[in-house]
Parts: sequence; structure tokens; C-alpha cells
Amino acid sequence: MYKFLFLLLFSLSLSAQNSRERAILGVYYSPKKDAKIEIYQKGDRYFGKFVWLEIGDKDINNPDPKLRDRELLGMSFINNFRYEDEEYTDGKVYDPQSGETYDAIMWTEGKDLMLRGYVGFSIFGRTETFTRIK
Repeated sequence: MYKFLFLLLFSLSLSAQNSRERAILGVYYSPKKDAKIEIYQKGDRYFGKFVWLEIGDKDINNPDPKLRDRELLGMSFINNFRYEDEEYTDGKVYDPQSGETYDAIMWTEGKDLMLRGYVGFSIFGRTETFTRIK
């Protein structure tokens, strides 16, 4: 009987953990509302790609000339985050406006997605808010 209760409580705990972890999945407006991004999961990692763009369709600011003709629509620019302690860590974010790639962390605040890109230490960075689309 105690084994059953323990297994039940353990599975409920895992289910709640998975629910919190997967709460980030969905579609969001960019901070300037000029793009929509989709956060999705592959394996145990999280990514984000452009699913709608108001302006600009090519990666013209990419430092690699071979990539300047690639389409932004459908491109993953939020890459390889893992969930740990209520945050999504160890990821990278590519900024197509500057052509720069930054280390980054993400977390949710209510229904919004917060993304902080930085160089070296997260204290030296900027946080942007992505608004969930209902």
C-alpha cells in the first residue's frame, strides 16, 4: 500500500514538473511586435523559430557571407536551451538585426517569455519580453 502511494505521489510530482517545464511552449510576439516566434521542444532541448515576419526576409547582417541569402522565416534563432531550476539555460540567441550570437537564458513571467542575451556574464546583458499570443 505504501509503495503504491509513494509511486502515485512521485508520478504526480514528475507530471507537475513536466507541466511547468513545457509551459514555455507556444507562439509569442517579438518585443517590437514585428515578428512571431514559436518556442518548441526537440528531445530535452528548447528552440525558437520565426513563424511570421513583418519586414525583412533574408539574413543580410550575418557575418558569414554564405548565409546572407538564407530565409529568416522558419529559421531557429533561439537554440539549445535546457530546463533547470525554473529557467532555460545554456542556450544561444542569434540577433539577425546585428548578426551577433549571444549566450542566453530564458524564463517565464506569467504568460510572457523573458529572454536575456549576454556576453560572458548574464549581468552584462539585456532582457527582452516576448508576449504570448492567445
